[in-house]
Amino acid sequence: MEDVNGYIQMIDFSAYSLGTTDIDEAAVQALSENLMHSFTTSGFAYLKNTGITDEQVTSVFDVADKFYDLPVDVKQKYRRNETDFHERHGWVCMEGENLGKLNGLQRPPDLKELFNIKPPLSGGDSWPSEVPEFEETCMDFFNQAHDLAKRVLELIARGLGTEAADFLDMFKFIGKGRNSSHLRSIRYPPVPETVKENQVRCGEHTDFGCITLLFQDNAGLEVAKGDGEFVAAPPITDTVVINIADTLQRWSADKLVSTKHRVMLPYTPETRGTTRRCVTFFTHPDFDAVMKCLDGSDKYPPVRAEDYVASRLRKMYL
Repeated sequence: MEDVNGYIQMIDFSAYSLGTTDIDEAAVQALSENLMHSFTTSGFAYLKNTGITDEQVTSVFDVADKFYDLPVDVKQKYRRNETDFHERHGWVCMEGENLGKLNGLQRPPDLKELFNIKPPLSGGDSWPSEVPEFEETCMDFFNQAHDLAKRVLELIARGLGTEAADFLDMFKFIGKGRNSSHLRSIRYPPVPETVKENQVRCGEHTDFGCITLLFQDNAGLEVAKGDGEFVAAPPITDTVVINIADTLQRWSADKLVSTKHRVMLPYTPETRGTTRRCVTFFTHPDFDAVMKCLDGSDKYPPVRAEDYVASRLRKMYL
């Protein structure tokens, strides 16, 4: 392992990368230990040699740009349904989300727009027909990210001393139904000349699933250290940023750390004119999974995953 910024470590994932079939048990065990070190300290890591390439990521960025460049009245046809408190498929307009609320912050809404990809589609959801390749490109990447997330979850189960097969059984409906996991494309446009007081691209927050995979093309992500100082987590070619989220911190009885992060406005006039794009894969357990502390400590009372996610969404949107 090596430090990227004195805080977040770079981990070589080649021992268990996608497509790897000749598994070296000792190398996989060492990989699990490296992941656990990062996830019990900073809660973040960079993974290299995962089997997902920058070319695959760029293809999603490019097809998403074709959608975002459509007129607003066209994009409105694909607006995310927000009549219930589940993660839903569809577009969210500029300033349509305020993640700072999750941390109790009083900020204006975020300067970003996004599209959630959440199969299978529910009633009223659809793929943008104006961009015919959108569905195939995004679903191919959804499946790649899902496969990588499952490998990471298996290594986490190993590190926590829990049976991997039983743990992964709590995630069997990803992409199939009663599960909140989704792929999210986000575009942060160039900063307008006038912004609201204290407005940022993405407010300080922790994620509320189990793990998040983040693929990014421009700087902006900042991660909080234990002393409250934020450090930059810049894009690095052919890597994915991964972090622990609230559900897994609770499930692990606080052994794994869900760390605050944010995307601020660029700090220089030159960079304020740039666009930032990212694709994230938010991994959740199935709705009916009952999360009891994996170490048997009962530090937190059991809770259904669906109920926990719904409580977090209410906090953000109400």
